[in-house]
Amino acid sequence: MTQTIKNFLQYVKIDTQSCETAETTPSTAKQHDLAKLLVSQLTEMGVAEITYDKEHCYVYASVPATPGREKCPVLGFIAHMDTSPAVTGKNVKPRIVENYDGGNILLNETENIVLSVSDFPELPLYKGQDLIVTDGTTLLGADDKAGVAEIMAMAEYLLSHPEIPHGKIRVGFTPDEEVGAGADHFDVALFGADYAYTVDGGGLGELEDETFNAAGAKLIVHGRSVHPGAAKGKMINSILIAQEFQNLLPVFQNPIYTEGREGFFHLDSISGNVEETTADYIIRDHDKTLFEQKKKLFLQCADFLNLKYGENTVTVEMADSYYNMREILKDHTHLMENACAVLRELGIEPKMTPVRGGTDGSRLSFMGLPCPNLCTGAANCHSRFEYACVQSMEKVTELLVKLAMRYGNEV
Repeated sequence: MTQTIKNFLQYVKIDTQSCETAETTPSTAKQHDLAKLLVSQLTEMGVAEITYDKEHCYVYASVPATPGREKCPVLGFIAHMDTSPAVTGKNVKPRIVENYDGGNILLNETENIVLSVSDFPELPLYKGQDLIVTDGTTLLGADDKAGVAEIMAMAEYLLSHPEIPHGKIRVGFTPDEEVGAGADHFDVALFGADYAYTVDGGGLGELEDETFNAAGAKLIVHGRSVHPGAAKGKMINSILIAQEFQNLLPVFQNPIYTEGREGFFHLDSISGNVEETTADYIIRDHDKTLFEQKKKLFLQCADFLNLKYGENTVTVEMADSYYNMREILKDHTHLMENACAVLRELGIEPKMTPVRGGTDGSRLSFMGLPCPNLCTGAANCHSRFEYACVQSMEKVTELLVKLAMRYGNEV
């Protein structure tokens, strides 16, 4: 078993699930459990310049440049330690399905949980390879512990092979990426890289230098509760007005109907009663102009309902979350060109896809650290049907090593 896989199987057993409603960084204290382990392992392997932000749960470290390569660009690799709040990350039980036969995989016989080809038709593409799965009751955590494992294996490999030429390599591990706060306290100046890659993608060969432009919006509807037996002309049902608001939004600009670079309005959660209803939305589009139009339409829908039902019946709290990193990365095309070249050296055809979401790299790029996204070998993230391919993860580690070598030839 390679170091990459040993790392991964160890890391996924540590519960690092983040929390959307917390107001602290990290959003959950248990993320420190993985951070402390990484600090210990980095120290043991002899990595330099280790910094552990004990307040905010960031880990930074350096693989020193080989002699004569000190003037090469400083290259960074970044992954996040937390896992999604969508599915529990407690008591993860990883299992390797060796020499996968291309058919259905029974994850849990007791609960009859099956990773099926009918639901996930890409599965047969992995026939003959080894897949890491769960018992179907938790997510796996490959998003992004696969990235963490690959970066750690890359660092150890470079340190144990001093004959490999490379410049200074910085590694960084962040909390709370899954709740949009991964870059909140990232110290770009301390990190000190000229360029970086987040290792937080999907299937082998996927490369991403585009993300959505993103905003979050909270809709608050104020109603009036009256006994239903005497409600005529008096009750204002905030639940029904919230439904009416949703029906004003374009039907097909919804995640269930969109793909590629198509944006959407997504009703993420809703709660309330007659007196008050609150709905949380996310608004996404790769195109900045269309993104601004979507935000404007959202506010116009609220204005319409206030004209209909009275001033301040509906209020909106809206804030931008991150922007399309393509706006920055178009001036640093070498990052994607080099990643594509290395993948082809490894016999893998690159797949350039826009991220239908965000990464830490979105915000870091606008914070002065150009940072596209690399694949990890993971699939079905945020799901109990999440899995990772052993051979893909090992190739990603090779990708990182070869990228370090490639930038080590630039003086």
